[in-house]
Amino acid sequence: MVSMSETRSRWFTAEQRRALIQEYGIFLAFLILAVILSVSNEFFLTPGNISNVLLQTSINGVLAVGMTFVILTGGIDLSVGSVVALAGIVSASFATTSSTAAVYGAPYPVVIPLAIGVLVGVACGALSGLIVSYFAVPAFVTTLGMLSAARGLTLIYGGGRPVPALTPEFRWIGTGHVFGIPAPVIILAVIFGLAWWTLTRTRFGRYIYAVGGNAHAAKTSGIDVVRIRFAVYVISAGLAGIAGMLLSARTGSALPQAGIAYELDAIAAVVIGGTSLSGGVGRITGTLIGALIIGVMNNGLDLMGIQSYYQQVLKGALIVGAVMLDQKRSYGA
Repeated sequence: MVSMSETRSRWFTAEQRRALIQEYGIFLAFLILAVILSVSNEFFLTPGNISNVLLQTSINGVLAVGMTFVILTGGIDLSVGSVVALAGIVSASFATTSSTAAVYGAPYPVVIPLAIGVLVGVACGALSGLIVSYFAVPAFVTTLGMLSAARGLTLIYGGGRPVPALTPEFRWIGTGHVFGIPAPVIILAVIFGLAWWTLTRTRFGRYIYAVGGNAHAAKTSGIDVVRIRFAVYVISAGLAGIAGMLLSARTGSALPQAGIAYELDAIAAVVIGGTSLSGGVGRITGTLIGALIIGVMNNGLDLMGIQSYYQQVLKGALIVGAVMLDQKRSYGA
């Protein structure tokens, strides 16, 4: 006869099972979703479709990585979608061969528009970070204002018109391949690797978690809370600038209406990935899986012929469910 202690050691305690689910539940959910979709549609696991899923996930993945930094400090950045459009159209104006190129002196060597796109994002993030950290304006209000301002600047700069005919060198970052792997996927992998190293292996990463966990205690411990909060908004918007250039390069033109509601997908990936909206808890690996879940879900539903309206409903349900689980973990309800 097997004793109770032996049974517990064999099957773990309830607390250990709960901890395992919290630790690896997001990975299990991703695998279950992939299995269901592969059974439902024969084309889902084809190499071409897998490459397409990764390509579609890359832009949201870049945005979600930056959003993770912000949410870990207990903040939020609603402006990334508009920054995507602004950085995309400004950088494209320096990489176009259209008739408007003479206005900007374009096209320039590809490094110039790429640097400008990143700088546009960094400038937007610096302004938001300054207002949030130094003037203590709530992040929701600040980034909501930046969302509107950046969209307006996009329309002003481009005159409400797209910037077409981008140079092949610029388009390569969105359409090129390295050993058969799409360039945007490689860019996402590099950004994810740097973010993982920053959050898990550096003092700056530890400070981000400390500020999100308890800002007052972090300040008492000597951490410069103001600078940490300022930095994460710069990182988020800088990555939004990169995402904007990837989007323009992939589509072949920069559109003034680009990036609408992209912030929702980024927030969804972070929350679904297990990062707490209260700050201080979460992992960048969870964010990557969350972005993949959204990408796989959208792709699978498209293959099954389900309209995008239902996809929005399902995505909203996933976000609410993830937040409910987060609240249950936080308060032990």
